Parts: sequence; structure tokens; C-alpha cells
Amino acid sequence: MSNESKDRERLSSLVDNLSRADDVKLNRRAFIKSTFGAGIALGLATVPFNIAAFVRSEPRTDRQFITTVEALERGKSLEFEYPGTEPSLLVHLKTGEFVAYNNKCTHLQCPVFYVEEEDVLLCPCHRGYFSVDGQPQSGPPQRELPKILLEIENGKIFAVGREIHHGA
Repeated sequence: MSNESKDRERLSSLVDNLSRADDVKLNRRAFIKSTFGAGIALGLATVPFNIAAFVRSEPRTDRQFITTVEALERGKSLEFEYPGTEPSLLVHLKTGEFVAYNNKCTHLQCPVFYVEEEDVLLCPCHRGYFSVDGQPQSGPPQRELPKILLEIENGKIFAVGREIHHGA
């Protein structure tokens, strides 16, 4: 037997174990159909939970009174807790604007203080500086301070939410 005929015989033996019926059952198209069907089934299974969450939506309760506008002089700061027991810092800027941030440095969670003379927020643990818009200026912190959203109504200052990423 020649080498060429041996090669043909060897190649034909490679496909002897293939079955056309199995090939039709286990192919890419069947896999895609099964995956698509499973995705639809999972999506439909979550519909009752979404409807229940929508129906039970409660009024917003994360509004918290901090202080009055008159109680905090320009260039001063006030520590408070928001949300829950998270330490936060309200600053009355020299421009008259109020800003508030989570009071933990984004480097190692040390408390941050407002330095009126330099108009910056300072983390004394590793001399991390944040501008009054919450952005890191120098030192090890690389991320901005989470911002506390404020509302001022009839001379009263309220914390109403948080923004983790508020940009510059």
C-alpha cells in the first residue's frame, strides 16, 4: 500500500465516528437558541419583582436638617453625620456658597478638616489636600471626596443625597 493511500485511509477513519444526528443537535445555532431562550426566561422571571418595587416606592426620606444659614459664619465648617452615621463636613465658603463632603479622606479614611486660611480641605494623616470642590490637589489621595447634596430652604440647610463621582 502506498503512503498516499495510507493517508487517505487514516483521514477517513477520523470522520467515521461522526453522526449527522448528533451534529444537528449540538451545534452553534442550537446553543445560541438555548442561550437566548434562557435569557428571555430569566428576564420574565424578574418582572414581578420590578412591579413590586415600583408599587412599594416610598417617599424620599434621606433629607436631613444640618443647621441654619445664620448659624455658620463664612469661612467656617461644621461636622455632621450623613447618611446615617457617616461623618460629613459642611463648609461655608468665603464666597458665601455652602459645600459638603464626606469627611473621610479617600486615601486611608482619616478625617478631613477645612483650613480657612488656605481655603482647602486637609487630611493631616498624610498631608493630603483637596480643593473646596472636593478634588484631590496634592498628597496621596487620588480620588475626589464624595459630595453631599444640599438644599437651602427658608434659611435652613438640608442634606438631601450623595454623589460619589461628581467630576471637576
